[in-house]
Amino acid sequence: FCSDIFQISCKNIKNVTVKETVCASQDRLCLQIRATQSGTVRVSLDELQPVKPRYHVSDVLHSLLFLCRLRVNWKREDCVCLTWGLGQYKLLVSFSPFKLEISCDGEEIVTLNPENKLYFETLQDPTRYQEQYMILLFHTHSKTHLEMLEPKQSKHRHCFPSLETTDGLERNELRLRTVVQRAFLCDKSFPSQCKDDENRCGLWKETFRQFEDIKANGPSSVGMDLSLHGFKHTYGLPEHADTLVLKDTSVTEAYRLYNLDVFGYDINSRLGLYGSVPFLLAHKLERTAGVFWLNASETLVDDEPPGKKSKISPQTDVRWISESGTIDCFILLGPTAAQVFSQYAQLTGYQALPPLFSLGYHQCRWNYEDEADVKAVDAGFDLHGIPYDVIWLDIEHTNGKRYFTWDSQLFPNPAELQHHLQKKNRKLVVISDPHIKIDPDWPLYCEAKEGGHFVKNREGVVYEGTCWPGESCYLDFSSSKTRSWYARQFSLSKYEGSTESLFVWNDMNEPSVFNGPEQTMPKDAVHHGGWEHRELHNLYGFYQHMATFEGLLTRSGGTERPFILSRSFFAGSQRLGAIWTGDNVATWEYLKISIPMLLSLSLTGIQFCGADVGGFVQDPDPELLVRWYQAGALQPFFRGHSAKMTKRREPWLFGDDVTSAIRSAVQDRYRLLPYWYTLFHQAHTSALPPIRPLWVEFPSDTSMFAVENQYMIGGALLVCPVTDPGVTEVKVLLPGSDELWYDTNMAAVHNGARTLDLPVTLNTVPVFQRGGTVVPRRAGCGSSTADLQQHPITLTVALDSKGNADGFLYLDDGHSFSYRDQMQFCLRRFTMRAGAPKTTVTFEFDAKRGVLTLTGLDLEIRKDWEIVI
Repeated sequence: FCSDIFQISCKNIKNVTVKETVCASQDRLCLQIRATQSGTVRVSLDELQPVKPRYHVSDVLHSLLFLCRLRVNWKREDCVCLTWGLGQYKLLVSFSPFKLEISCDGEEIVTLNPENKLYFETLQDPTRYQEQYMILLFHTHSKTHLEMLEPKQSKHRHCFPSLETTDGLERNELRLRTVVQRAFLCDKSFPSQCKDDENRCGLWKETFRQFEDIKANGPSSVGMDLSLHGFKHTYGLPEHADTLVLKDTSVTEAYRLYNLDVFGYDINSRLGLYGSVPFLLAHKLERTAGVFWLNASETLVDDEPPGKKSKISPQTDVRWISESGTIDCFILLGPTAAQVFSQYAQLTGYQALPPLFSLGYHQCRWNYEDEADVKAVDAGFDLHGIPYDVIWLDIEHTNGKRYFTWDSQLFPNPAELQHHLQKKNRKLVVISDPHIKIDPDWPLYCEAKEGGHFVKNREGVVYEGTCWPGESCYLDFSSSKTRSWYARQFSLSKYEGSTESLFVWNDMNEPSVFNGPEQTMPKDAVHHGGWEHRELHNLYGFYQHMATFEGLLTRSGGTERPFILSRSFFAGSQRLGAIWTGDNVATWEYLKISIPMLLSLSLTGIQFCGADVGGFVQDPDPELLVRWYQAGALQPFFRGHSAKMTKRREPWLFGDDVTSAIRSAVQDRYRLLPYWYTLFHQAHTSALPPIRPLWVEFPSDTSMFAVENQYMIGGALLVCPVTDPGVTEVKVLLPGSDELWYDTNMAAVHNGARTLDLPVTLNTVPVFQRGGTVVPRRAGCGSSTADLQQHPITLTVALDSKGNADGFLYLDDGHSFSYRDQMQFCLRRFTMRAGAPKTTVTFEFDAKRGVLTLTGLDLEIRKDWEIVI
């Protein structure tokens, strides 16, 4: 016991399953309990004396926790009560049966191990098992049989000592040991008598289709259950194409957290997709809480809301189980949603403040054919008056899928192309995947191989798999040495044809392996430090994202904010850039599901997120394309993207009506960018997500808890994208009995706590401003974000029932770290208060619409001023 960590050996704890796979194995665990003043509890369980260290997730926790003193309130032989803070937090540790009960101000919030399902499989030394079978083999198998077990050309032969070159008196025993090692770990000819013992001792080898997974130290799974008291609604655990509220998994499959390349993923599925955030939020009246399970191996989460069990007080039971690693669980006690967001950000980091251009519109296709094609598309946006900031190139821009290269026929002058775009203040993004083409004539491949930068297979040689270039090797981004090497590839001197206006897209980084199990890397592949891939699978894309961030940051000398989009992600990826929801399909169902998917990501810290506008595969009809642009313009990351097998879909290819509707949606996005940028500043400093489910803003209204088709942008705008075909009217739920809501299209005002039947046309995007707020916009948009500075800022003031309103505006240079390093930024608060007039200004008043417009004020936004009406 020490002042800020409560630590005990669990030797005497009863009713804890410590799975052993041989007699007299490790049977002691170490429990650590730590707490912070802000209301976070960390509970960690590990082996006290493992045969080798277990994997602990690194680099995800952003900074050291500021721990507060734990005090023993009272103790008995079988339990102890700890308190911290001002005494409002209490934790009761019971030893028989083992249980942790966490309460705040006398209210029990979370109980860990309430049903004694704590599970911990200890690591084992494989040689101990092999020796168990040696005597058996001596007595039951002839020399002929031993020779049969030792094939001359065994692919695993080099893994063990050579029998031909080893001298000594124990030659036969050594030979037998070698045979057993091969048989036990690799070969299918393992004797049936030993097979029975193997099954009894634990599953050391698993088979999936034609793939074999060998566990170097035996099975090592860990798991724990917990009860959330009084909670009926839980959220989070992305990434899944499923509802915002987590479903009851007692009769269906559990939520799986395992990063996979899932082309055209199924909707309403709990199977894992491209990224994983093992963070769950629970909400009830007067409290929000969170559970963060820090484990990067394959993880299953069972969520059982109340209803099936007869209980005086409802509770949601959650069970976590991970294939390997340790138990490292954080309980975030809130009590508000904003405090949970902050507590989580203090652990894993705040959302990076993106460069302003990246909040504009991005145009992407797999693939724009050549430089002339890129310039033609760029000119098309100008011709049709549609602003955009970034055009993207997929894998076909490279020389035979060799990243950091260019196809000399299609892109002979890449630097000139970037300068052409930069003259219009536009950027180019290119793809860089984690697989490296096996090509002895390619210097980058040779350098990576010689530097030891590739993942190895279980036999200790470089792992090879197939992806877009064909046979490839995979960079081991878990190694800091490899990340630094990779980062150097982005320097202007190394990356020929690149300029400062080129940014990066990390794709296929789950990692995707076309000929691998579940189209990913085998779990028994080996990373730097000897760690099996199973331990850190869900971190792979996170580490590539980190290496790319380091590369772009170093390229600029640390002065410019990077922009990187990554498909795979983990907790903490918000510090590095943006993500998107992967290979969706051009159907109304995928447009509809994108909203709860993005809300789930936003709740769990991944706040710069979006979905491919129009759907990546298949061809959207014009109505669907318009509705998707309207929805995408109201989401944090706004990119149109399509596969090469689809028809071209630049916004002007579908007739004037469609072009006009898309132009209007994109222009509205650009005019609203001052508000979006202010929201990302809030996310960067306070962890408040730019887009939020309604329950976050209206936590006491139970009718909001499961709404997922509409949401809030910040605290001021309520949006309800149209996601169904052919509709002429939509129902909009307006929260709050004491709220006023202003239709931004009609300037009509509506009372809250009602469902509004709103007529819509193809050009209608239902957006309402909340009474009592001030929303900053630009008066015009120009052709890119750089043009916004030419247009004055307008303030839309929506009064509450008392005639008051408040709002904020954040401004900086939009691209550098001067806001942080030199405090060069402007943060303004606007306040409207009811009062008597003192003077007059030029104004227009539309009595029918109830809109007062003040014009020609010529006020400096960075200086203090006052208008009295």
